[in-house]
Amino acid sequence: MGSRRAATGRRRTRPALIGGVAALVVGGAGVGAWAVYGGGAAAEETARSTAAAAREKVKSGPLTAAEVTTTAQRFLTAWQRGDIAGAAAATDDAEAATALLTGYAKDARVTDVTLTAGTPAGAKVPFSVKGTVRYRGEAGGEEVGKPLAYDSALTVVRRAGDGEPAVGWRASVVHPELKDGDRLVTGEAGTPPVKALDRDGGEITAAKYPSLGTVLDGLREKYGKKAGGAAGIELRVVRGKESKAAKASDKTLLELREGTPGTVRTTLDPALQSAAEQQVARKPRASVALLRASTGEILAVANSGHGFNTAFQGSLAPGSTMKVITSSLLIEKGLASVDEQHPCPKYFSYGGWKFQNDDEFEIKNGTFRASFARSCNTAFISQAPELEDDDLTRQAKEVFGLSMNNWSVGVPTFDGSVPVQSAAPMAASLIGQGGVRMNPLNMASVSATVRTGNFHQPYLVAPSVDGRELATASRTMSASTLGQLRRLMSYTAAYGTAAEAMAGVSGEVGAKTGSAEVDGQEKPNGWFTAYRGDLAAAGVVQQGGHGGETAGPLVAALLKAGG
Repeated sequence: MGSRRAATGRRRTRPALIGGVAALVVGGAGVGAWAVYGGGAAAEETARSTAAAAREKVKSGPLTAAEVTTTAQRFLTAWQRGDIAGAAAATDDAEAATALLTGYAKDARVTDVTLTAGTPAGAKVPFSVKGTVRYRGEAGGEEVGKPLAYDSALTVVRRAGDGEPAVGWRASVVHPELKDGDRLVTGEAGTPPVKALDRDGGEITAAKYPSLGTVLDGLREKYGKKAGGAAGIELRVVRGKESKAAKASDKTLLELREGTPGTVRTTLDPALQSAAEQQVARKPRASVALLRASTGEILAVANSGHGFNTAFQGSLAPGSTMKVITSSLLIEKGLASVDEQHPCPKYFSYGGWKFQNDDEFEIKNGTFRASFARSCNTAFISQAPELEDDDLTRQAKEVFGLSMNNWSVGVPTFDGSVPVQSAAPMAASLIGQGGVRMNPLNMASVSATVRTGNFHQPYLVAPSVDGRELATASRTMSASTLGQLRRLMSYTAAYGTAAEAMAGVSGEVGAKTGSAEVDGQEKPNGWFTAYRGDLAAAGVVQQGGHGGETAGPLVAALLKAGG
């Protein structure tokens, strides 16, 4: 009934242009009424406009500033008025837009929407959203409501078929937290909130540790119903198939009535978590993870971009840090030995691809130790003819516990991928390119396995909390292989590509650098993995350049902080 009154009492106001910026403010419009009762005359006008456009010549060429501004105004004004049909018609996917904008009123229960456009940047138009979220439960229940405010953006494109300017439809237009297939829902939350604690009993909040927002979402999804809390009333993002496949958790956007949280203790160390947050803040697109090598306890995790947990869920080519796993394979098969001579030519061709070293260097009459320390690509590629297609995959799974998608950390993670490949892609996998994908948690675990000699699955919540089983590896390296691998990493930390970053890191140490080329990037992703005593860590700086110069100092600083 409230929506009907809002519809009949709405006031029509034209968008105002102030200094060339569209300030779209239409007073008191309730979106819900239009979602339920349709657009009326607006729908007829849309049909006439569509028919006329079909008769015109298809437009092409760059968008003009006027086309961008006018299209954005048309979409935002219609959405604000509650004219779902009109707003959807201004996009390049009317069906998807209609569904999500209708749900914005019906399911998310957002009313009194005010949209204000900002200054366009090319075809992109930022805008602010203000509204009120209202919810009434059972018949006669008390209505609760809270104001809602956030910023979003849209991009104007030429629509396929007629070339007319239209809003390029993405779910993120409605709210930046939405991925395609996600929904906004207001109601009694199915999962109670949790109060997450660090290993010392202190409360973990996103305000205190900005990197942990997604971790807290994951903890609530996993433990909310088990931790003894009671659900509240919330506006939240409910993930669709695509997001669930990427292991994204539902996310609370606004609490209308607080629930009673249960308590979950984690393995995070407050001092090390603070240090990790400080380190990633030094570099854009940086991510790190720190473990206790002997147990797998996760002591810290941080990302300089707080919207996605790359450290746990990233899927990136690890570059030459993968050579730790490849070296263990080559040593086991008798294809390499620390002090024996090993080829490191400028180039090596395999499977139709020509591989080379950074700056086309070569090492004449050098040992495998020298090739590992300097990160010689061809030293590894040259052994591809001696390997079976599945050798590297089996090594990663059987010894390092990777690429099986069975880690049970306590929150969603990507557990590494080393697919079976052949010919040139198989050779590329040996140096962490091809189809190999990892994240800092995976590579910190690799260093931990070298340090202790056994794979210990990383975990954020102790398995004793919920009785879950941790992943295991089916075998360990021989003492000889393990000893040689430690010598390789120790030498690299002291004299190789990791030496500058590891200077001043005392004790039993080992390290490996990596740089992973990515199509379309001017600079490679910089990787670094290392251990010190009972600590193991890894990091990546996307588009940062060489790992020793970018991720290396971040990882080394964490190892020092944990000393």
